[in-house]
Amino acid sequence: MLGAPRPYSFPGSAEGTPQTVLNTPAAIATESRNTGMTVQTFKFTYATMGMGNQDAFHDAFQKSLETERAAFGKTHGHWIDDREVAGPGTFEDRSPIDRDLLIGHFATSTPDIVKDAIAAARRAWPGWRDTPWPERVAVLRRAAERISEEKYDLAALMSLEMGKNRLEAMGDVEESADLIRYYVQQMEDAKGFEQRLGSLTDNENTRSVLRPFGVFAVICPFNFPLALAAGPSAGALVAGNTVVFKPSSDAPGMGLRLAKIFHAAGIPRGAFNVVTGAGQTFGDAITAPDGVDGFLFTGSKETGMHLMHQFSKAFPRPAILELGGKNPAIVMESADLDKAAEGIMKSAFGMGGQKCSACSRAYVHEAVYDKFIDLLVEKTRKIKIGDPTERDVYLGPIVNQAAVDRYQEWVEQARQDGGRIAHGGKPLTDGNRARGCYVEPTVVTDLPLDHPLFYTEIFAPVLAVGKVRSLDEAIALSNKAEYGLTAGIFTEKKEELDKFFNEIESGVLYANRRTGATTGAWPGVQSFCGWKGSGSTGKGGCGPYYVMQFMREQSRTVMT
Repeated sequence: MLGAPRPYSFPGSAEGTPQTVLNTPAAIATESRNTGMTVQTFKFTYATMGMGNQDAFHDAFQKSLETERAAFGKTHGHWIDDREVAGPGTFEDRSPIDRDLLIGHFATSTPDIVKDAIAAARRAWPGWRDTPWPERVAVLRRAAERISEEKYDLAALMSLEMGKNRLEAMGDVEESADLIRYYVQQMEDAKGFEQRLGSLTDNENTRSVLRPFGVFAVICPFNFPLALAAGPSAGALVAGNTVVFKPSSDAPGMGLRLAKIFHAAGIPRGAFNVVTGAGQTFGDAITAPDGVDGFLFTGSKETGMHLMHQFSKAFPRPAILELGGKNPAIVMESADLDKAAEGIMKSAFGMGGQKCSACSRAYVHEAVYDKFIDLLVEKTRKIKIGDPTERDVYLGPIVNQAAVDRYQEWVEQARQDGGRIAHGGKPLTDGNRARGCYVEPTVVTDLPLDHPLFYTEIFAPVLAVGKVRSLDEAIALSNKAEYGLTAGIFTEKKEELDKFFNEIESGVLYANRRTGATTGAWPGVQSFCGWKGSGSTGKGGCGPYYVMQFMREQSRTVMT
C-alpha cells in the first residue's frame, strides 16, 4: 500500500528498549514505536541546552557513539529508486575530529547517475502527487517520529562525522523532526491549500488550488546535515513533489541515513533519491533545461547565485536560495554587559562559527567598549576545545583543512592591517588535536570599520569587534553588508530597541538574548528568513509560509 511503513532496523536501537526517561518540568510526551509506551523525554533545543537530566542524556549518547563507531569504514552507494547504486569510484569521508577516523567510503558520481536519479523522481511523481495530502502528511509524520526515536544514534553520527558537540548535534536532530512536524502541520492547517474563490455569475464555481511543481532538487551544506536535509525535503515532499537530494561531501552519511528513514516511514519508491560526491556534476544536471522543476540550495551566495542564473536560462523555475550571513550584534551603553558578552560569545564561537547565523561582527558603544572586551575575552578563555564527542567539550574542530587554512589567512590579514588579536589567533596542534582541524576562537579589535573582515563571510570562529559612538552609526554599519540574515542588540532602552527593529536590514532579529545573540531559530518559534544577499524568496525556513514555496497556484472554474 502506498505510504505504508516499512521495517527498518536502525543501528543501536534494540527492539523492546524504551527511550530514556528524563524527569524534568520541560519534558514532553512521546511514544516509543518499540514498546508502545508513552514516556517523558527532554527535548534539546538551541535555547534549552544544558537543561534536563544531563547524566541520562550523556549515558545514552555514549552508547550510541560506540554503536556508530562500530559501523564505520563501510562502502556506501547512492540511493536511487529505493536501492543502493554504486558509482564509478568512491571518496573517503574522514572525521575532522581525527583524520585517522574513517567514517566510510562513499560513491562518486557521473552526469548519467544524476540523470538516473532525476528520472527515478520523475517516474515517482505522478503517484506521489496524486496521493491525497492527508496520506502524505501521515507518512512524513512517521518519518519525524523515527528521527525522534533514533535521535541518539543520529546525533552521535553527526558529532563524529562533522564535529558538532553533543548538545549541538542533538539540537540539530531534534530540529529536524520538528521541522517535518511543522511543515506537515502547515499542509494540514491549510487543508491542502485549496479554497473557494468568488464568482461573477450564479452558475460559476471557482477554486484556488496550490499544486506541486514536479521534481525538486535539494542541496544541503555540511553544518546542519540533518536539519537542512530533512526540513527542505519534507517541505517539498508534503507539497507533492519528489526529491533528488545532494548532501555535502563532508557529511554524506547523514544524507543516506535520512533516505533510510524516509524509506522506512513509507515514502514511495523513487520519491526521495540521494546522490553523493556529485559536485559540479549535480549542478549542471539540475540546471539543464531537461533537469528538475525547482531546486532549493543552502550554502554560499556565490554558488547559489550561479545555480540560479544557470537555472533561469531556459524558462522561469522556482529557485529557493538560503544563503550566507555576516551577522552583527550591537551592544549599547545601557546593555547588561554580562548577558551581551555571553550571548555574543555563544553565537560567534558555537560550532566554530560555522553557521550562516553566527555572530561574526559586533558593534559596541564606546562608553562600554573596554569593559565589554574584557568580559568577552574572559568568557572565551573558558571554552573547552577538543573532541566534541566528549561530555564536557564545548568547541570541536572546524570542518576540514581548507577551513583551517582560510581561518589562518584571515587572522594573518587582520594582523597585517593593524588589528589586535585580543584572544586566540592560531590553530591548535597539541596532543590529539594535532590529528584534527582545531583552531582557537578569535577576537579581533582595532580594525578600521570598513575592513573586509566586517563584511566577508568566512565560516570560522573569528569575531571582529568595532567601537561606535551611537546606535545610528551601528545600524548604518550593520546595513552596509550585502547580507541580511540575522542581527541582535543588547539594550535596556525601549526607544533603542524600537529603532533597531525598524531600521535594521535583516530577516531574523533578537534582543538581549543570552543563549545566542544572533543564533538559535526554531521551527514555529523564529522564522529563518534572509533579506538581501541572504535569501531569494523573503519567506523563511522554520516559518509559516514555507511549504507554499514548493507549490504553484492553479485556478479552477466549473460552470454548472
